[in-house]
Amino acid sequence: MSARRSIARYSRPCAPPWWARGGHAQTIFAHLLPSEAPSLRSRANVTRHRIELEDGDALIALEAPGASGVRVLLFHGLSGDVDSDYMRRAAERLVARGHGVWAVNHRGCGDGAGLARKPYHSGRSDDLRAVLERSRALAPQLRHIVVGFSMSGNIALLHAAEPAPLADAVLAINPVIDLADASERISRGLSRLYELRFVRRLRADLRERQRLGLIDARFDISPRASLREFDEHITAPLGGFAGADDYYARCSSRSRLAQVGVPTAIIAAGDDPFLDVGLYERTPLSERISLHIEPHGGHIGFLARGGERWIDGALEHYVEQLASSP
Repeated sequence: MSARRSIARYSRPCAPPWWARGGHAQTIFAHLLPSEAPSLRSRANVTRHRIELEDGDALIALEAPGASGVRVLLFHGLSGDVDSDYMRRAAERLVARGHGVWAVNHRGCGDGAGLARKPYHSGRSDDLRAVLERSRALAPQLRHIVVGFSMSGNIALLHAAEPAPLADAVLAINPVIDLADASERISRGLSRLYELRFVRRLRADLRERQRLGLIDARFDISPRASLREFDEHITAPLGGFAGADDYYARCSSRSRLAQVGVPTAIIAAGDDPFLDVGLYERTPLSERISLHIEPHGGHIGFLARGGERWIDGALEHYVEQLASSP
């Protein structure tokens, strides 16, 4: 039996309420509606880990212990941190199941602000590996499952396609597997609102790093710039790429999905404003990948009737499946 068939599909459909039937409504309302999940740092038994990176930067991860023999490492999306709503909800559900959790801030984000000269981006699988190396050194007996949201879903898939991945399994939620396609789609129509928000937050982070003296060169970018322009003039030069096209080509996981070598589940939404899910039909996938495309959900939305967040149950289901997969 193939790994794809051995991972049982989450059977509950995401039945959206009448006011959140489209992808934009799902994405926007999921962001606006508050969540009651507390910050992981509010728990009494949380440990703070500083992970030193090879280039001299550092990032911060927060650990909540568990007794299940499984450690789940959560990685946030673009312009987020461990206190992003979906990260807090995921940590709460997984801790309640008895799993250990590491909630990881990408370099320069959250508790790691001021600790990084170089930017995080969609190809930082080296940072993900550094976190796994630290976690495995501290607890080699645990099963390590990486969960990546959006941008980090792409990073997790890049890691899963490496010749010797350190993760035992991967769950990618709304992964942006084709950066060039996503940068074009987010500049169209209503999606331009998301783009302006991302650029505003990335621009503020850039200015803060300049104020702290972490970036020597003086970069500037218009608040009305596109993400492609930001990547062309900021992400690419700071990240060591020739330009946006080079960055997108080298860091998109789509071209490597056939090489994924560990049990992997991908959750995508048919109405995701950031991703054409038809890409999966046109892309060779490894037999280790279990693909779940839900018709409704937007981008990390998945609002269901009765105030339920469908993605929380789906995440819990696939973590349990991956925890027991060969």
